[in-house]
Amino acid sequence: MKAAIFSGPHRIDVGNRPDPVIAAPTDAIVRVVMGCVCGSDLWYYRGDSPHELGPIGHEFIGVVEDLGAEVRGIARGDLVVAPFTYSDGTCPNCLAGVTSQCVNGGSFGNRGIDGGQGEAVRVPLAGSTLVKVPSFGHSDETMLSLLALSDVMCTGHHAAVSAGVKPGSVVAVVGDGAVGLCAVIAAKRLGAARIIALSRNPARQALAREFGATDILAERGDAATAAVKEMTGDIGVDAALECVGTNQSMATAFAIARPGSIVGAIGAPHGVVVPIETVIFRNVGLRGGVSPARVYLPELMDDVLAGRINPGRVFDFETDLDHVAEGYAAMDERRAIKSLVRVGAL
Repeated sequence: MKAAIFSGPHRIDVGNRPDPVIAAPTDAIVRVVMGCVCGSDLWYYRGDSPHELGPIGHEFIGVVEDLGAEVRGIARGDLVVAPFTYSDGTCPNCLAGVTSQCVNGGSFGNRGIDGGQGEAVRVPLAGSTLVKVPSFGHSDETMLSLLALSDVMCTGHHAAVSAGVKPGSVVAVVGDGAVGLCAVIAAKRLGAARIIALSRNPARQALAREFGATDILAERGDAATAAVKEMTGDIGVDAALECVGTNQSMATAFAIARPGSIVGAIGAPHGVVVPIETVIFRNVGLRGGVSPARVYLPELMDDVLAGRINPGRVFDFETDLDHVAEGYAAMDERRAIKSLVRVGAL
């Protein structure tokens, strides 16, 4: 089969990989319809994080083509969304709601597991991982939003849940990438009364407003902190959602959070120092981590199918598998928020 291959920093090739086959009775083979490039893929692309040479990508939706004998809950021909990590649903971590840390699980696109930027994927633990879409015949707009559920929407939602966003909250979202924009959707969905989006990019500012942001701040660093403090009567926000993973974004999130609040941090950390003195002496908490997307997927899918949320609008660049490297370059150069990769037809 054809698939994207990580060949080193700034090198995404398209090559042939073995067609996936059932290797365990809990496996499924999914023919990919749509995949995409994740912001976390850019850390590998830029050489800032290690990634083994080979398949890459962890976000995809597709159609089930084959099933192991022990797979339950899905059938051949089903349209499914794959959360970016696979999990058994029964280990202590899964039962505690942290499917992203399943003791028998893992993620797609590494350690010999097929990537989502390819024509097909072997999905381990398929019955407890894949989420069936109830029907076919969805609009392209809805299909894009279903694809967003494989990672970015669930990850933005995890930031909001971790930070304790609730009706009436004043929320700040640090980061205007796809996850940050989805965090705006999540904050609105959870009832936030005021959502401050930190962004300098006019197109992303406009989309943040359409998603529910009530205020836009272009400032960064100390200027951003001062602006948020002024907007909140020198108190700070009830919830700060850190959606980048840099030291500056983390420092800003902690600086603008009021005492007693929680920073919901989901950005993959690079050079981040948690300000422990702020945690202790200002009583600001920290939660977040890798989103348990499988837990959130069913309720968010209901909202997508009902038209209540439309996270697929974060896709503003489109390519096919043969030109997937262009999707990486567009995001790396900030010409795109998130790159869609069309792979196959339904």
